[in-house]
Parts: sequence; structure tokens; C-alpha cells
Amino acid sequence: MLTNFQIHPVSFIKAMSKALELSSNGISKHHRRTAIISRYIGMKLGINQNQLQVLIYASLLHDIGAAANWDEKHFIVHTDNDNLVFNHAEAGYRILKESARLGILAEPIRYHHDRFCGGNPSGFVGTEIPLLSRIIHVADRIEVQIDDSQHIFRQRDKIISDLQENAFFDPEIIKVIRDMSKIDAFWLDIVNIDYVNNFINTLSFFEKLLFDLNDMISIAEIFAKVVDATSPFTATHSKNVAKVCKELARIIGFSEQEVDQFYLAGLLHDLGKLAIPNKILDKRGRLDNDEYEIVKQHPYYSYRIMEEVDGFQTIASWAGTHHERLDGSGYPFKLASAQISFGSRMLAVADIYCALIEARPYRDGMTIEEALEVINEMVLEMKIDANIVDVLRQNAKLLYTLIARKELIS
Repeated sequence: MLTNFQIHPVSFIKAMSKALELSSNGISKHHRRTAIISRYIGMKLGINQNQLQVLIYASLLHDIGAAANWDEKHFIVHTDNDNLVFNHAEAGYRILKESARLGILAEPIRYHHDRFCGGNPSGFVGTEIPLLSRIIHVADRIEVQIDDSQHIFRQRDKIISDLQENAFFDPEIIKVIRDMSKIDAFWLDIVNIDYVNNFINTLSFFEKLLFDLNDMISIAEIFAKVVDATSPFTATHSKNVAKVCKELARIIGFSEQEVDQFYLAGLLHDLGKLAIPNKILDKRGRLDNDEYEIVKQHPYYSYRIMEEVDGFQTIASWAGTHHERLDGSGYPFKLASAQISFGSRMLAVADIYCALIEARPYRDGMTIEEALEVINEMVLEMKIDANIVDVLRQNAKLLYTLIARKELIS
């Protein structure tokens, strides 16, 4: 168990930025590259250090409003569709604006698609648009035009030409980009992902504000909502699992801090589901083999993303192994019983119970009795922990009341 729980914001924000870049083929680089371009522009414009760091963090999370819709987040970067570009920016603002720690990033994200020439929902024109938003807009456009199958030097002239011909962007920022374009290192840094990761590690804006457990829970609740919004059938799943896991831990007798850590793990256990297309999550029927293989990736990505957060390894392990089974039939690591921690076992039981009670695209939610019947069968098959299931069974009605449910709509 963790003690003196403190997390450095840089490593956590970088991890969440990676989560926003998830796809069924792995992790893209869009947010991190946008951040390095924004940094170059901000430094060239001479903005102060605090502004620069807010700019970089906002760039790392700028498309958080599109993360819940897999198809949208992969279409958004290549479209000028007004509804898509403005709606996801506004959604990102709404997600972050109330956060005590991340609320400072909300405004730059809100206007990061506002066009310099006007015609924006905000009513802003030209320099009325916040400077940091104007910078992210340009950086975003540069990044989405980069084709990794071609050498970057063969692309820069076309990228700059596109920007110069487009009235959407601040001409003063375009002048800065045109000057920087002559510097080979500018382009090489953008496509050198190791450099991008290393520079992010040096950020220090939040350094004096180490996140404690309450901070992490507050931020994790934001990302749980983002994950759960991927499908109407999982609209409260992460929060449900977190509440059930927390109550199980309380009943078993863990300390208050340990109980909160189980709650935190429950909130983030399905972070990797951002890699799954909505058409799979919402499918009304049995998944085919290819679809199931894509779904099976999600705990792996939950683990790999969260393990990079300093001090977060235990919670990452619980989240990443909640689909492991005691008979060795689980995924993604095919762990044996002795390798599966108590935290992972409890998270697995909470996840299964919630998933059975909740509606899914192919069935209505089960009753308590129906859910326990399935769970008891899994105990007999040596898949989940019998002792934890005993606690669940004895408190099934109480735990049922914690689970927000959505009935299946035919």
C-alpha cells in the first residue's frame, strides 16, 4: 500500500495526454508534438514563464473534449467542420473549468479553434482571441499536417504555405513560424518523440503544488467521466466500480487512505478503453474475434500509461490486471494466481459485479440474484477470489444501491 501519497503533476499530465492519444493501433503523438510546437512559438514571442508552462500543459490536453468519441477524435484533426471543431473545444473547457488544479488550462483550450478572421461562437475576432489559444491553433494545424511516412524536410514548405494562405491564423504567429521554419532543429525536434518526452519532464509550473490523494481523486474523476462518455452503456461504469471497490475496502477494514486509493484505482481502471472505437463499445451483439482482440488491449494501456506516473505504480498494477483470472485465463499478462495482488482481485470483483448490474448494448442490467449467480459460477471455476466474493455476497444489496444504472433502450 502507498503512504505519504504525493504525485508530481508533470508525470501525471503527460500520462493523461498519452491516454488522449490512444487508438486501436497504439499511441499517437498529436498532443505531445503540438506541445513542443507551442513551446517554440511561445518562446519566440517572449511570453513569460508561467504563461509558457500553461501553454504547454494546455497543448498536452487540448483535445480532451473529443476523447470520448473515438471516431471524432481521429476525424477532428483533419477537418474544418465548424460543429466538430468548436464543439470539442467547448467540451474541453467544460470538462476542466471546475478543476482546482487544472482549471487554469480551460480557457486556452476553449478558444483553440477560434479563427483569427472571425465567425466564432465566442464572437472574438483577431487579437480578442486569447494569445495562448491562437498559438495552440497554429501548433495544432502544423502537427496534423505532418506525414510520418515522409522526411520532415520534404514537408515544411507545404506546411508553411498552407498556413500563410489561411485567414484562420494570426499573421504575427505565422511570421514567427516562417522564421523558425528555416531552422532544421525545429522540425527535427517535432518528430523526435524522445526529445518531446524529455522536454516535458523538465516542466516545473506545478512543482510546488504536488498532487496529494484528494487532488488525484478530483482529477481522476474528470478522466473517469471522459472514459465513461465513450458509450452511453458505460456512462457511469468507472464511478460505479470506484464506489463499489471503495465500499468493499471499507467493509474489509482498510485504512481511510487505503480505501481512497482503491477508489482512485476504480476511477482509472478503464483508462485504456479510450483506444476502443465507439462502434465496438456500442455493438448490439457478440463481438467477433478481431473486435474482442481490440477490447482486450484496454487493461494493457491502462497499466502502461499509469505506470509512467512516479509513485503511481501500485494503482497502475491494480488497474492493469483487473482482467487477470486466478486460473491463468485472464489478460493481458496471463498471470498465475500467486501473481495477482489483493487489490487486483478486489478491483476485478467490483468490475464484474458492476458490469453485470449495468445494462449493455446486447442485454438489460441483471438483478442482484442473476449477477451473484454468474459470479458464484466464476468462483467455482477458480477465476475470481472466493473470500472477496463472500464479502460482496453479504453486502450485495448495499453495493447494488451504489451502482447508477441506465436501462437498455431498444
